[in-house]
Amino acid sequence: MLSDGTTEATSSVRSASSGRAAEERQAPLRSYKLYVAGKDIEGDGWVYTVSGRSLLEDVFTSVTLKRTLEQDAESDAAQHPYVVGRCAIAGDDALDLASEAAAAAAPGWAAFPLERRMRLGHRFREELERRRDEFIEMLIAEAHPAKLARWEHSSLLQIFSEESLGWYQEQMHTEFQHGDRRLIVRRQPDGVVAFNPPQNAPLPSAALGVLCLMSGNAVVMRAPRSIALSTMWLMRDVVAPILDELDAPPGTLNALCANPKQTLDRWIASPLIDDIFYIGGSQEGLRFEQQCVANGKKAILELAGNDSVVVWSDADIPKAVEAITEAFYGSGQICMIPNGVLVHPAVADELLAELKEQVGRIRPGYPEEEDVLLSPVRRSERFFRLLNQALDQGGELVTGGRRMEVDGTPSDTGVFLQPTVVRVDGLARAREFDIVREETFFPLIPVIVAESAADQELLARFVNFTNSNPYGLRNSLWAESEDVIDTFVRQVTNGGLLKINDSHMGCVPYLPTHGGTGLTGGAFGEANYPMLKTSHLQGVSIARGVSPYEAVFGA
Repeated sequence: MLSDGTTEATSSVRSASSGRAAEERQAPLRSYKLYVAGKDIEGDGWVYTVSGRSLLEDVFTSVTLKRTLEQDAESDAAQHPYVVGRCAIAGDDALDLASEAAAAAAPGWAAFPLERRMRLGHRFREELERRRDEFIEMLIAEAHPAKLARWEHSSLLQIFSEESLGWYQEQMHTEFQHGDRRLIVRRQPDGVVAFNPPQNAPLPSAALGVLCLMSGNAVVMRAPRSIALSTMWLMRDVVAPILDELDAPPGTLNALCANPKQTLDRWIASPLIDDIFYIGGSQEGLRFEQQCVANGKKAILELAGNDSVVVWSDADIPKAVEAITEAFYGSGQICMIPNGVLVHPAVADELLAELKEQVGRIRPGYPEEEDVLLSPVRRSERFFRLLNQALDQGGELVTGGRRMEVDGTPSDTGVFLQPTVVRVDGLARAREFDIVREETFFPLIPVIVAESAADQELLARFVNFTNSNPYGLRNSLWAESEDVIDTFVRQVTNGGLLKINDSHMGCVPYLPTHGGTGLTGGAFGEANYPMLKTSHLQGVSIARGVSPYEAVFGA
């Protein structure tokens, strides 16, 4: 969907610092109304997306543009090259209409055979592959570095791979023959799933809604108000046409941009909503879970991650460090990256030296540039508070610790943060450090050097430290010893995923990409396969020629 009259770019709001801002628009403005019950309907105003590059070139003009347009949608500011799209805003009436449309569509869609609903996943993967460049462009427009955008795309291809889709289908329906009975263990859809993706990665998170649809649920998708464009593009231009191909009932998918609190409050109060898929911070998420339970809703939580990488004495140090540097991708604003390192004292100095060298190759830049892995960090006060607290408590700054400009020059006013490593000596008091105990969401990672001890004692301490983490998204281990690997595999119970000698944040077929225990997933947290989490088990027995009396009391 494209708005009319926006292909000629003549701007009344110009940037003094950027030649790009004076150029004509190269593509029409993307414009999305609310998508409800299979129709595009008007909203209560618009929110606008400005390019990620513009925030680095001229932040004043970018902010002014958004404010101007949200006050007057007809302003000439909409013609400015920095403006890449707009999305209509939903009010209470539209939110209720979307819930009603989903509730009306849910029974009909649930009645579709599983094999036909699975076709949605196969077609979605085909569209992801066909529209790869467009997918990446959407993410770059929202300030995701191109290299990370390609990773996000490849991760979704794993989630929707032939192997993964086949496994999901097996879990949804299994049959057995037992004497004169045909026994079925299957999962049935919960009904209407309301989905709340996060601001830091709305597009790839919203794609998980396709799995909820494949379970047989109707979905109401809220595009984050502050960054709505990519979510609306994915739902309206990619997913909705596939559902039309499958003859899904109108209202099977509804997508709208709305205020978060207004939307969540309405969903909790609505008798039409069965599940709420919430992605956000731990404190807010756990309070939200309580509200859901009190109102008879299933809360599916994707909260914070505070993952550990454990490095044993026989680890491949350069490769382990490659995995550790994933902590800085996107400036640490990705939930599934490493957040701390626990290292055997025998290799601590070697690891820190290698880490310092590899960190030096991670650079900032404009999002469309190749090999850029850092994103801007607008509010960095907490970063410096955490860093200074760690240093005051005896931590040692290994590298980083300053702001920098887009070209990597250290600066007191730059919008990027240097990748920062802090050495923390001693396992016993490590969790007295906030940078160890909490998810920081910054390019800041502590390396905990354990006290010297016999290997068997150290191994037991490492396992205990991993299991005692109040968060539980992912854990990973670097080791060659089969005994160490086997001990971790048998004894580490925390988290939704355990990776051994592998990328910490990488995705592979079959295994979950999201979900975990504790502060990561709430009271009912576990590995999150959205097809399974938004459905429930049901057993079926179909008998022929069976005597009920004999079935109960025997022949």
